[in-house]
Amino acid sequence: MKIKTLGLVHTSATLVPVFQKLCADYLPGVNVFNIVDDSLIKDVIAKNELTSLTSRRVVNYVGSAELAGADFIMVTCSSIGAAVEASAALTGVPVLRVDQPMADLAVKTGQKIGVIATLPTTLGPTSDLVKRRAEVAGKEIELTSRLCEGAFEALMGGNPEKHDEMVAKALTELSEQVDVIVLAQASMARVVDTLPEEVKGNVSILSSPALAVQHIAEQCKE
Repeated sequence: MKIKTLGLVHTSATLVPVFQKLCADYLPGVNVFNIVDDSLIKDVIAKNELTSLTSRRVVNYVGSAELAGADFIMVTCSSIGAAVEASAALTGVPVLRVDQPMADLAVKTGQKIGVIATLPTTLGPTSDLVKRRAEVAGKEIELTSRLCEGAFEALMGGNPEKHDEMVAKALTELSEQVDVIVLAQASMARVVDTLPEEVKGNVSILSSPALAVQHIAEQCKE
């Protein structure tokens, strides 16, 4: 039986070890390689949108991953999700945007869904994805989107404590309004462990990396 290969396309080198561990846990018999270009997300943030030029570059990276022998390709950045979906139509192997399994689980889990992000360029695409996945599932949902303004800048500016404090506050407030919370960025996941038990017990909080890798693991069995 041929060993499967997963190609990961990242917009931050910090995500490589995160997915390396997840792949070791859930995909022990799968070859994994990484393509990293942080200029993609920097361009999205600087222009406050995903431009056609950056989308074309994402499509090219996905194509490169296919040429490198990937049986499955995952793009680990939510901000460029629209380009990932466009690339899927041009690629001969399955292409996954990292937040789709999370969005599907959120739609299954509750009717009132909260989406939280520290970047507006991620909040919009993830909220849009949740709405579209709900339509595919034929389910009516109530969506509440929350931007933690200034938290991303605090993290990038070397103040992770401030970032975590702002995200924790938003999560606590949102937990009283919804059934399930979607973390639009993987960088927020670590904050969940610091929340009081009554907050964590009050609402399901979903993060994309582990769910996405588990989804690939299921596909590998088929």
